[in-house]
Amino acid sequence: MSPQAAFGWGTIVRLGLVQTALGAIVVLITSTINRVMVVELALPAAVPGALVALHYAVQFARPRWGYGSDVGGRRTPWIVGGMAALALGGFGAAAATALIATHPVAGFALAILAFLVVGIGVGAAGTSLLVLLSSGVAPQRRGAAATIVWVMMIAGFVVTAPLAGRFLDPFSAGRLIAVSAAVSGLAFLVALAAVWGVEPPAAARPERQEARPPFAQVLAEVWAEPASRRFTVFVFLAMLAYSAQELILEPFAGLVFAMTPGATTALAGVQNGGVLAGMVLVALVTTLAPGPRLGSLRLWTVAGCIGSALALAGIAACGLAGPGAPLRAFVVGLGLFNGIFAVSAIGSMMALAGSGNAPGGEGRHGTRMGVWGAAQGVAFGFGGFLGAACVDLARVLFGAVVPAYAAVFCAEALLFLLAAALALRIDAPAPRREARIGDFSVSHG
Repeated sequence: MSPQAAFGWGTIVRLGLVQTALGAIVVLITSTINRVMVVELALPAAVPGALVALHYAVQFARPRWGYGSDVGGRRTPWIVGGMAALALGGFGAAAATALIATHPVAGFALAILAFLVVGIGVGAAGTSLLVLLSSGVAPQRRGAAATIVWVMMIAGFVVTAPLAGRFLDPFSAGRLIAVSAAVSGLAFLVALAAVWGVEPPAAARPERQEARPPFAQVLAEVWAEPASRRFTVFVFLAMLAYSAQELILEPFAGLVFAMTPGATTALAGVQNGGVLAGMVLVALVTTLAPGPRLGSLRLWTVAGCIGSALALAGIAACGLAGPGAPLRAFVVGLGLFNGIFAVSAIGSMMALAGSGNAPGGEGRHGTRMGVWGAAQGVAFGFGGFLGAACVDLARVLFGAVVPAYAAVFCAEALLFLLAAALALRIDAPAPRREARIGDFSVSHG
């Protein structure tokens, strides 16, 4: 897409509605259906946990879906198809949950299929949406665009959860299915309206004369690019550190600082507020002060990783210091720098997706984004489990709570520092139409 055809703010917000729709369906699966399985059906918490992990495992296929959109030359069909699969999977997950109560074997079989379809839908729609944004958003707007789509996904969580909760009371299996069907159907229609007419039709695109190499060859060539390979490892390490604290921070505050459930929930709230503040900060600065310094997404990515590492080390120190330590301040700082890192990394994905030394570099947006999306999804799915498991192991080794949590927080901080070191080494060549990418410096040879 030419600079003249770069997306305006209205189009960016429209595409953000796809993320809102995606978040609306996902929150029902990870929150409401998870709760129903554990509470109403009295199933072990590991059951919905394993099903959610299955949805993350499917993210390994993201490069293949990205390649498919590269071959077709259009992203809209993959976004629409992915949202259709996600809506079907969300409805199927609710139907499976209701079926488990009366026909467990059939219910679990349907649940496995539904969560697989959910993973496919999230991967196909999410990957192609980011590719479409990366090709249509001007470099100086990438940080703001990443913030907008991320915040709009969170808005899908925030709006859907309480509304669905209202209509689910008094609870029944029929109500669960009806609410899921309504949310899934409405979300699909919103996503369809959001992408309608944004991308030029195939007939308006220049014909591509070159033959497309097979997927395995394209994947190997993308992986052979030093910048692409380093960025994949960076995304995996950073997202592993980012997600590893999710399941251990509140228990840590409760065990070490004797906080009540309400107090730890409020602590998570201020952390999320910090995340939002960090995202907005990057969006404002990179938009209002574009350039090689304050406008550099690489600078903000590295700063976010280093700041997150320092905040985690501070949280570990608070545990060792005991009551009276400024835990809340460090948790807010962790959220702030997590937000800075997350939105900068997404913006950097957009910048790097269309670059590369391999032939047809700009025609491999989808494959590159798929590789990084797979690294992100797998790391995020594995990180929470790994953090909790490491705490349990450390408690056995140390025989005490405080040093166990401190050791795991410090290990996460080390992962963030390794990610920062990798981010500093990632130099991407600019696309032919630009002399420089706003967030990663040009590398020749």
